[in-house]
Amino acid sequence: MSRPRTTRCPKRPAPQLAVAPCAATAKRRRLAPPESPWASLNPDLLRLVAERALASDLLDYVRLRAVCAAWRSATACPRGRGITDPRFHPRRWMMFPEGHGLHPGHAKLRGFVRFFNLSTGALARAKLPLFQDHMVLDSVDGLLLLQRDHDTAIRLLHPFTGDIADLPPLETLRPQMGNTTNSVLWNYNEEKHRIGFLRDVCASVSVNDTGSITVMLAFHLFNRVAFAASGDLQWTLSKCDFGRPCWRTLSYQGKLFMVKAKHDITGNSDILQIDPPNDQDAEGSPLPEKELAPKLVATIPKDKLFGPCFLAECDSEILIIGHDSRPTSLDSQTMLLPFAYNDIGNYTHTSVYRISDLTSGRFSPVASIGDHALFIGPRTICVSSKALPTIFCGDTGGYIFHTPPTELFFTQYHLSSRTWSPLIDGSIGNSPPPRPYSLIHHILTCCYRKYWNKGLIFYRETTPSWRVKRNCRVGG
Repeated sequence: MSRPRTTRCPKRPAPQLAVAPCAATAKRRRLAPPESPWASLNPDLLRLVAERALASDLLDYVRLRAVCAAWRSATACPRGRGITDPRFHPRRWMMFPEGHGLHPGHAKLRGFVRFFNLSTGALARAKLPLFQDHMVLDSVDGLLLLQRDHDTAIRLLHPFTGDIADLPPLETLRPQMGNTTNSVLWNYNEEKHRIGFLRDVCASVSVNDTGSITVMLAFHLFNRVAFAASGDLQWTLSKCDFGRPCWRTLSYQGKLFMVKAKHDITGNSDILQIDPPNDQDAEGSPLPEKELAPKLVATIPKDKLFGPCFLAECDSEILIIGHDSRPTSLDSQTMLLPFAYNDIGNYTHTSVYRISDLTSGRFSPVASIGDHALFIGPRTICVSSKALPTIFCGDTGGYIFHTPPTELFFTQYHLSSRTWSPLIDGSIGNSPPPRPYSLIHHILTCCYRKYWNKGLIFYRETTPSWRVKRNCRVGG
């Protein structure tokens, strides 16, 4: 008997079950923020905010551009124009001296160099392999003035963008040095020491509207200034001799400022300004020959301010620092050293003037420089209270820090109360200060280029020297 034929029902698809989302997924969906309106910020308003950030600090501007792609595309990139556009100069950043002989390019640093912000106290690190065959001579608006070892070529480096501007070698100044005031010093020294004299410089950097870069070098030993522009084949030495003594030179807004004593240290002093050379005169016709001529900014009566005097930039103002009286117990050689000290153990009072007041005929000393400190040395540095909070403690008078010539300790002068006091423990005489070094030691070292560029901490009685490539870097 045959079985009844059965028909199979078509296979039905499995029912789709509605799976309820888990609680965590639902919570994430509920908490997902809406698209931020900052990305669609008006470009003109964004550029205005970027300009404010750039006026404060270059790295603040870099952080702003890193927020999103829209902000990055709406603002100018510093890379490629870090030198030719003065807005992108890292003005308040100073190369940080590590101490222990760890100069930039030292193997233990692995190519990294640290920088210190004089306004905020922040530290930043950049990898700069260029220092394997370069040495640093000076810092101008945060840019580093370098010399290449094998051919003495001068180069400007932006430490954060990596931009480089090439300038002629120092060697091109050799034929021009025979007629300087100190030609005897030049002619009666060995060849390697001659070029070494040219490495003791204060530099200034200016950029014109076309992006051409001009650098001036003030030589401390020869009373002359040399200049060159990007694309030049050699440096040009000024014909004008600025005479001696000329106290510490200051670079400010592409210009050089110096204080020159008249005849002797008991007379008045002149403040001189040296502008970068121009390719054209006022009518627009080319000049037959570039020349640097100093301009008289102001004359300081001897009864108002007694030298030696030091120039500093503070809050976009040029300050001049000196004594308000002449110490009678010191000989003339001692008085040439920073900030005299008399025989009864009391420091002479220190006064600070604004150059803008002196040019107007006002000889009133500054009573306060606010929350700032001036570190006095061959390169005087102004540091904000934010970088030194443990020293200021809310005081707004301002301090002046320096090393007196007859003492082996670092001292401070409170400008408002006109009082002296020791600043840090330990001698800075014949040996380095005791470790660990404080931030004060590092900042003080920045005032002395020949310690600063070698990674050494400043101490007075020892002449620093390079431990590597000495023949290429003597004098620097």
